[in-house]
Amino acid sequence: MGKTTGFLEIARRTEGGEHAAERVRHYREFALHPEAGEVALQAARCMDCGIPFCQSGCPVNNCIPDWNDLAYLGDWRRALDVLHSTNNFPEFTGRVCPAPCEAACTLNINDDAVTIKSIERTIADRGWNEGWIAPQPPKKKTGMHIAVVGSGPAGLACAQQLARAGHNVTVYEKNELAGGLLRFGIPDFKMEKTPIDRRVAQMEEEGVVFRNGVCVGGADFPAQKLIDEADAVVLAGGCERPRDLPSPGRELDGVHFAMEFLPQQNRRQAGLPVAARDILASGKNVVVIGGGDTGSDCIGTSLRQGAASVTQLELLPRPPEEENKELVWPDWPLKLRTSSSHEEGCGREWSVATKEFIGDGDGRVRALRVARLEWENNGGKPQMREVKDSAFDLPADLVLLAMGYVSPARAGMLEELGVALDSRGNVLADEENYLSSEKKVFAAGDMRRGQSLVVWAIREGRRCARAADKFLTGKYRLPG
Repeated sequence: MGKTTGFLEIARRTEGGEHAAERVRHYREFALHPEAGEVALQAARCMDCGIPFCQSGCPVNNCIPDWNDLAYLGDWRRALDVLHSTNNFPEFTGRVCPAPCEAACTLNINDDAVTIKSIERTIADRGWNEGWIAPQPPKKKTGMHIAVVGSGPAGLACAQQLARAGHNVTVYEKNELAGGLLRFGIPDFKMEKTPIDRRVAQMEEEGVVFRNGVCVGGADFPAQKLIDEADAVVLAGGCERPRDLPSPGRELDGVHFAMEFLPQQNRRQAGLPVAARDILASGKNVVVIGGGDTGSDCIGTSLRQGAASVTQLELLPRPPEEENKELVWPDWPLKLRTSSSHEEGCGREWSVATKEFIGDGDGRVRALRVARLEWENNGGKPQMREVKDSAFDLPADLVLLAMGYVSPARAGMLEELGVALDSRGNVLADEENYLSSEKKVFAAGDMRRGQSLVVWAIREGRRCARAADKFLTGKYRLPG
């Protein structure tokens, strides 16, 4: 602990950003990152408490007090080594993770939490800028081949760990470039794609082979081909089946899933082909249904495209401004969260249900009919009830459904492999062995646990790699 009284003397300072009116004119990352000296001071606020709840709050169990101390002391390279010991891609999580570690910070009980996420990103970015991050090819090869399907954070983390253990690893990705939802889902203004490109290049130097543009499952590349050619197969294809809203008028033109809309803008930014028909918010009244991160991404993208208005609808009641820390700490709290996209200009409606999509007579959506809800406690379970005569119409030329995801896509690969599914439709595999019902077929990330965070995907990928390596070699050689 470098500065024993740092948390008493230094106030929390969060990262700033470009003014909303300026940043909506472009798609670049807009956070204004503090200088190393300021970050070191923020790291000095870490109390190095006896039981660091931040580590248990972090899915990859980052050694947060250790690298906070090293950052405060200016030993950035050792801080990077500690950070990489638990997280393959800290520059990803330092940008897009919601930071459950900060919610669990002991200082957060009665003060403001340490700026853990900002410190993490600073350490990682400095590592790249200084040239400290280099390929780590194995000293000895095993001769065994592992196929990883999916190049999101789970697939990438799994592939990198297995390659460093000496295995021959091939990653299969259905899109033109690797990255999964990090590349074709998360907007560039939250995370530009250079961090992905750098990691892919590093992994290629470590021996990972990327086969992009290959969709496993179907006549062009049957899933059985992987079983026949590989010593082990890891399924890390994500959770891609979106939750739908089957209200009357759902078939109208202009009603789309969020993941029909967001990847198109990623493609435009990358100079890649877009679907035959563009989905654009320019000049339109946009309604986003769903209050999570994906909905927020739809808001920020719509505003940058020049939407006339953006309204976000949420079925649940408006959360409290601040959580009851005595009741919920160190768990993730329920409280009102206002994202940078909300700050850029968005109306928000709480406790409303969509009753109907209203058309204009030519098959296009022109409005949404919604109704107010009341929430009651029914035997300890919240129950909603429509408020009588509360229905009203919202102008809507574009409706984006961002209500989460229910399961992986079953058609194609999963059906061909015949792997067992759990009650939610995810690939059935436990959290110790990650082995599916089919011999030598493993599952990790959202495909196994369901929709979750990038940091959970990285954890899953690392632990699945450990399990797969043990399956092939008979002993644990990789960290958990």
